[in-house]
Amino acid sequence: MRKITYDVVLYGASGFVGRQTVRYFADHVRLDEVRWAIAGRDRQKLELVRAQVGIDVDILVADSQDRTAIDLIVSQTRVLLNTAGPFALYGDAIVDACVRYRTHYVDITGETPWVKGLIDRYHIQAAADGTRIIPCCGFDSVPSDLGAYLLVRHLQQELGVGCTQVKAYYQLAGGFNGGTLASGLNIYNRGELNQVSQPFLLNPPESIPADLERHRDPISPQYDENIETWVAPFFMGAVNTRIVRRSCALAEQWQEPYRMDFSYQEYLKFDPPWTWLQSAGMVASLALIAGAIQVPPLRHLLESIIPQPGSGPTEPTMDEGWFRCELLGWGSEGQRVRGLIADVGDPGNRATVKFVCESALCLAVDFDRLAGGAARGGILTPATGLGDVLVERLRKAGMQIEVEIMPKT
Repeated sequence: MRKITYDVVLYGASGFVGRQTVRYFADHVRLDEVRWAIAGRDRQKLELVRAQVGIDVDILVADSQDRTAIDLIVSQTRVLLNTAGPFALYGDAIVDACVRYRTHYVDITGETPWVKGLIDRYHIQAAADGTRIIPCCGFDSVPSDLGAYLLVRHLQQELGVGCTQVKAYYQLAGGFNGGTLASGLNIYNRGELNQVSQPFLLNPPESIPADLERHRDPISPQYDENIETWVAPFFMGAVNTRIVRRSCALAEQWQEPYRMDFSYQEYLKFDPPWTWLQSAGMVASLALIAGAIQVPPLRHLLESIIPQPGSGPTEPTMDEGWFRCELLGWGSEGQRVRGLIADVGDPGNRATVKFVCESALCLAVDFDRLAGGAARGGILTPATGLGDVLVERLRKAGMQIEVEIMPKT
């Protein structure tokens, strides 16, 4: 029988996002209610973070490649919150230990090929043990996953009909972290772009529909009559849509189905003026970056000028950022619902930190209220692993989350 010393351990606590998770816990979590510690590979850096934040918590040291040291940390905690990426490089030993010690896990990855590997290696064992391993608990993919879930359930519970389709429209302002960009480049360097393009990469094989075309990622600007403006492909869509589709498949397995023909897609929305030009410019920019990455001299140039791991936007940039995720859902008999998830603060930092910290606290503090109870486990998603409890915590933390029935036209 292992001895549980902590409710939550924050691993990667000296990194750019990791430092922000320490601050969030210091500001929002009472030490007499939640026992938490910070962890990483460099004690000196962790001591500096602890001193800067001014909090008296334990420091645990382990390199992510040192399985013995990782085991010692994981075995002492109920929940492990991991912000140390790229996760394909540094996350395997941590997740492996969490599955073996039945420690619940959340992170902020957007690396879908890595998540696919976790599903293949660990889903069956984690499901059998009731261990909740929940990747993608940051800006990718909580708003998309919770938003789709809320619209589906609203149609079912309030109107008694199934949901055939949800579309999400994003607007945002903020900066990029070095770690996020490093994760994206690592996917290319590992030759995993083909996996990234698969619409149902994270689904169980039996849940993949025969008609894949209507689920393909959008690649061009288009005028959307539903919101009467031009939209472009959302650059995180290749992550978020896969998570939503996995949620749909898992819900089906648990007899809590969305709908067999359910579809989900998301876009970047633009406000007047020149909405067509903005959408076309975004598509051109994404194509230019994608092309540059495939040319070695240009890729090396990009790697030299982008923010490096451990760095990110300035404090003013993060404070002045914001995001809005507007959602539209269609019922099986023509009904429509709309939703909104929005907050102030840079989505890749302030919002991501709120998302992942509240996700960890769901598991540490509110586990008994989570859907499925102690028996539910596996490689889950924010919606299937945390659901309404996370929605409630985010609302209490100041995030705007709304769902309403639209009037008939």
